[in-house]
Amino acid sequence: MFANYLIGLREGLEAALVVGILVAYLVKTDRRELLARIWLGVGIAVAVSVGFGALLTYGPKGLTFEAQELIGGTLSIVAVAFVTWMIFWMSRTARSLKGELQSKIDVAAEAGAASLVLLAVLAVGREGLETALFLWAATEAADSTTQPLIGALLGLATAVVLGVLIYRGAVRLDLAKFFTWTGAFLVIVAAGVLAYGIHDLQEAKFLPGLDSAAFNVEEQIRPSSWYATLLRGTVNFTPRTTWLQAIAWTLYVVPVLFLFLRSVRRPTTPTPSPAPAAPVPQPHGGS
Repeated sequence: MFANYLIGLREGLEAALVVGILVAYLVKTDRRELLARIWLGVGIAVAVSVGFGALLTYGPKGLTFEAQELIGGTLSIVAVAFVTWMIFWMSRTARSLKGELQSKIDVAAEAGAASLVLLAVLAVGREGLETALFLWAATEAADSTTQPLIGALLGLATAVVLGVLIYRGAVRLDLAKFFTWTGAFLVIVAAGVLAYGIHDLQEAKFLPGLDSAAFNVEEQIRPSSWYATLLRGTVNFTPRTTWLQAIAWTLYVVPVLFLFLRSVRRPTTPTPSPAPAAPVPQPHGGS
């Protein structure tokens, strides 16, 4: 539940910040008559994201077990790819996001009403589709139906409240630290989703090694215990893990976490100041 809350909070806050930038820029430039187009685009993006989530949830029903596992495993890996790209994209473009969106608003406003609606759909819809896909994969990995959804909705609600407070200036949030900490945690969550996707593909008989366990601690960590549920719900840990799952988890976490932390901690190279000019020696006058 906590992992899904964090996913909903982070993705929702990204979308809220995008909407806040769009709205604030139109208000600042005295183009309030265009706000309705932004809200129309936001509404379309939300509807498409919800529909996409429903399709993921109910679409595979009625298929064979192997087909469902094959689809689930494939979509889990796709979700990991999307969330990994999102984490690095945000760390790279967060500082220039405001300027990019404002320039796109100017272009879209001159192009017509449909262009501004489309801009809002694309800006918010991307976050919504990523959220729907990754939440679905995380929910499947957690092997639950209601708690992950409740956690995600609480995270989205928190993000909306924070977005409004930030827009009104009532709250100042260190976004750099927020996205750094949540990004690092989401790398761990994504690794668990990847391992779950590998397990699904093994159950679909698409990948081998289902009966080859790297470790099995079900006696020490009973799957029905509260702490097993907590581990599964936060980092998608399973007491029994196959060798292929363990290898995939390690090969994902180590390089991705290293590259992410290096990207956010890389110091900005200061522009060297010009060296002071050497004093011109003065000629000595004769006596």
